[in-house]
Amino acid sequence: MTRRFQVVVIGGGQAGLAAGYHLRRLGLDFVVLDAQAESGGAWQHPWNSLHLFSPAAHSSLPGRLMPHQTGEAYPDAAHVVAYLRDYEKRYELPIQRPVRALGVHRDGELLRVETDSGTWHARAVISATGTWWRPFLPAVPGRAHFGGQQLHTVGYRQPRDFAGRRVIVVGGGNSGAQIAADLAHDSELTWVTQRPPRFLADDIDGRALFDAATARRRALDQGRTDTGGVASLGDIVAVQPVREARDRGLLKASPMFTRLVAGGVEWADGTRAEVDAIIWCTGFRPALSHLAPLQLRGRRGHIATVGTRAVAEPRLHLLGYGDWTGPASATLIGVGRPAREAARETADLGA
Repeated sequence: MTRRFQVVVIGGGQAGLAAGYHLRRLGLDFVVLDAQAESGGAWQHPWNSLHLFSPAAHSSLPGRLMPHQTGEAYPDAAHVVAYLRDYEKRYELPIQRPVRALGVHRDGELLRVETDSGTWHARAVISATGTWWRPFLPAVPGRAHFGGQQLHTVGYRQPRDFAGRRVIVVGGGNSGAQIAADLAHDSELTWVTQRPPRFLADDIDGRALFDAATARRRALDQGRTDTGGVASLGDIVAVQPVREARDRGLLKASPMFTRLVAGGVEWADGTRAEVDAIIWCTGFRPALSHLAPLQLRGRRGHIATVGTRAVAEPRLHLLGYGDWTGPASATLIGVGRPAREAARETADLGA
C-alpha cells in the first residue's frame, strides 16, 4: 500500500511529538511513524532509578506543561511516559505504530519512505529517531576475550541484579555517574573514566544547561566567541543520588584501563582487577540508518545541516539528535524551538 502526505515524521518520541504539534498548528497533512509499540519513545526503556535533571515545569514540550509528580522534585521516567502518552492524545497526533522505517529514497519531486508496513510518499521528511537505539561501544583491546558479563547503558535496569558482584562502570558522563551511584551501595564497584570526573555545581540543573546551550548557539550564529556551552560547566549533573554517593566517598573514579583479559581488566602499569561485569556507559550515536539511501553522510558520518535542514537534501530535516540539530534539541524543553523551525520550513516547501 502507498500513502501520500505533505510530511512524514519518522520517530514518535519527544522530538517526533514536538514536530507533530507544530505541523498540526500549521494545518499540514502529516503522519508520524513510530517503531515502538507503545507511547513514550526511549523513556520506556531506561534504568529504574532514572529521573529528569529539571523540575516538571521546565521539562515540557510545546503547548502543554508537564504536570508535577507528587513526591518528586524531578520526575521519573514513568511520569515522562505518561506525559508523552497524554500529549499525543491531547493533540490528536496521527501516529502509526509499530511502523519501522527501512529507508528514505528520492522519488522525483517527493521522498519515498519504505517501511515494514508499506510505503509513504511525502513532500518533506522529518527524521526524529534519536540515539537510544544505537549504543556506542569503544574498541578496547581484549573485549572479546573477557569472560564476564558485558552490557551497555541500555541493558542496565537495577542494582539488585549486581548485588555482591565485582562491577566496573565505564564512563564519566551522566549515565556513568548515575549508574555508578546506583551500584555503589550493594556491589564491589570500580568506576573508571577517561579523565577526572567534572561535577557541575550542586545548584545547576537542566534549566541552566538549556540556557547555556542556547547562549552558545546564539553566540555562534552571531559570529561571537564560542562560550563553550554545557561543556564549559562540567560533565555530570549532581542529581541527589550522585551527590549523596559522592559526598560519602563512594564515587572515586579510577583512570581508564588499557585492555580486558579473561577474568578482568588491566591498567597501563600492569595492575589487574578481577571483574564479574562491565557496564559500558559510553554514549550513543544518531540512529540514521534509514537515511542511508540518500547518501548524505560526510567522511566522519555526519550529515551537514543548516538548522535542522539537511544541506544536500532540503526536503529532509533532522530533529532531536543534539546541538547540531538545535540547541539542547535532545531534551524535552529544548526540542520545541527547532521543531517549530522544521515545521515552518516544510510548510514553505509548498508555498
